Amino acid sequence: MYDLIGDIHGHADELEQLLDILEYRKINGVYRHPERQLIFLGDFIDRGPKIRQVLEIVRPMVEERAALAVMGNHELNALGYHTEDPESPGQYLRRRNPTNQKQHQQTLDQLTPTELRFYLEWFRKLPMWLELDGLRAVHACWDDRSMSLIAAAVDPQCGLTPDLLQSACRPRKALFHPVETVLKGKEVALPDGVSFEDKDGHVRTRTRVRWYVSPEHHTYRSYALTNLIDSDLELDRTVIQEAAPYPSTAKPVFIGHYWLNEKRPELLAENVACLDFSVAKGGFLCGYRWRGEQKLSNDNFVWKDRP
Repeated sequence: MYDLIGDIHGHADELEQLLDILEYRKINGVYRHPERQLIFLGDFIDRGPKIRQVLEIVRPMVEERAALAVMGNHELNALGYHTEDPESPGQYLRRRNPTNQKQHQQTLDQLTPTELRFYLEWFRKLPMWLELDGLRAVHACWDDRSMSLIAAAVDPQCGLTPDLLQSACRPRKALFHPVETVLKGKEVALPDGVSFEDKDGHVRTRTRVRWYVSPEHHTYRSYALTNLIDSDLELDRTVIQEAAPYPSTAKPVFIGHYWLNEKRPELLAENVACLDFSVAKGGFLCGYRWRGEQKLSNDNFVWKDRP
């Protein structure tokens, strides 16, 4: 059986507290459970105060098979930030502009260049999703169409090669939109004149959506994965026609990524659980203790409130 933990973002103290609650104990320097295996949902780096310590906990657990892990968008961003663009000498696959540098700065400050190279190579080999017996795990969105395109191009033994990374980071390349969907979620454009300010103060004219439900009869407000949109306009028909909702009969899927801000965790659907409750923005680190159930339960979330 599995336990799952959402986005950590350098919050090692909270991670150790949650591991303790889940009854993982450090044996020969590695956290283990005698009967269970952990699944990390990505976003180990950036923002938080103890990024090195998080990586020193997570990677040995994965290497010793005490845990599994998937790539988060921040791991992909880091790979792009530190990989030169072969088509534009002197430029990088993720632009080194002030916004991207600010997002990545804590990682740059806390890891030495040698440590950073070491962990980037590890990030490169992380899978983008896990299809396991009884459950699925992905950082942001389970989408069969996107995953089939990625699987056809990515060799699991090689991970993200420089060519594949370029394809995942450049908008006109084949893997860009599939990887964006899986690691950052589905988005739709908002109607003219409608926008909102995100958690970092950026004005957005596109919004992440509830990809796990049918958009029929939804408005932009009700279909968005944010409560910041003030528009009850009906969705454009193109949005409805292009949607591929996650089937209610499919295996349960666990995700992170979405910076939920509720006081306590709740399921997004009977078979969809988000485990990102904004630990890097004053929220809490969240886990789920999975016991094989196909209909998930709010009773199985595990977390520790901040004082």
